[in-house]
Amino acid sequence: MGKLQLIATAPMGLEAVVARELNELGYETTVENGRVLFSGDYIDICRCNLWLRTSDRVLVKMGQFPARTFDELFEGVKAINWEDWIPENGEFPVEGRSHKSQLTSVPACQGIVKKAIVEKLKLSYHTEWFPENGPRYVVEVILLNDIALITLDTTGPALHKRGYRRQATEAPLKETMAAALIQLSRWNGHRPLYDPCCGSGTILIEAAMIAWNIAPGLRRSFPSEHWPEIPQRLWEEAREEAFDAVRDDYPLQLTGTDIDPAAIEIAEAAAKSAGLSGEITFKHMAAAKARPEGEYGCIITNPPYGERISNDKEVEKLTRQFGEMMLYLPTWSFFAISPYKEFEQYYGRKADKRRKLYNGRIECQYYQYLGPLPPRK
Repeated sequence: MGKLQLIATAPMGLEAVVARELNELGYETTVENGRVLFSGDYIDICRCNLWLRTSDRVLVKMGQFPARTFDELFEGVKAINWEDWIPENGEFPVEGRSHKSQLTSVPACQGIVKKAIVEKLKLSYHTEWFPENGPRYVVEVILLNDIALITLDTTGPALHKRGYRRQATEAPLKETMAAALIQLSRWNGHRPLYDPCCGSGTILIEAAMIAWNIAPGLRRSFPSEHWPEIPQRLWEEAREEAFDAVRDDYPLQLTGTDIDPAAIEIAEAAAKSAGLSGEITFKHMAAAKARPEGEYGCIITNPPYGERISNDKEVEKLTRQFGEMMLYLPTWSFFAISPYKEFEQYYGRKADKRRKLYNGRIECQYYQYLGPLPPRK
């Protein structure tokens, strides 16, 4: 088998961030809406699932072809060498989506894809029945503008499920989005970082993992670990590489506060689960009373809105407090994700940079107020 065609899916607006991560891991990429394409071998499935911080899933691209009719869809799927992947006892559920295509019934398309795979496997395994009690291979059919994209999901539960968060506050920030906010900021592990609305502590935990080069997938498993075509030694090699890459030989300056004492308990439990107990300082405190310590630090925060705050007056009050806080922090930079159009007005000045992002399905802006960079040593 030659090089695999792989896809790292990306939340809307974060395609370039995912591509940069892949470039830093040594892959050449092609960016499309919602995904980044690259090529690799079996070992790259292992490495990317362990290392990608802002992608949702790593998929194998099995095929892509026009599909205006059910016959075209059936024949296109049947032409794929499924026997190279799915063993005789493999479980292969089919998921699907359709947009701007003549084949609009997703359940019908899923049924056609399933039938085509079964027919192809019958020819390979010379059987009429498949128990589907073995390794799990989730097949997805995506129809867009009458083109069918067929993929295999190597990841399982999305990559934001790192495994360290047992509980969450209301409307928590996904780990992948938290990692993206950090990577889009100026922060690095040698600068102080403060989150005045830390909630479950996700931004600070992700920051610690980035600073110490901890692979985000180290504490979880993936369905492709059980695929016979990917030797176990490759997973072991990838995990060993990730463990060896950890650099936890310098102290972190990470602080989070929240007005909700229950949130602080949840954040402390998550940090402990992530192996970071004692590395992040959490305090029960209102944002208005906070005075972070140090020079050339960064504030990165996901202030409450929607489910977590009752009215726009509270949003205005909190945002004004951020602006006032920064008057006492002339060397600091401030970064906040918010859906409120009046954020800059409440804060007191225009952001130096803005970037449109989606927190779940909520359209937001990532407001960036850039302070001076630390002097070079």
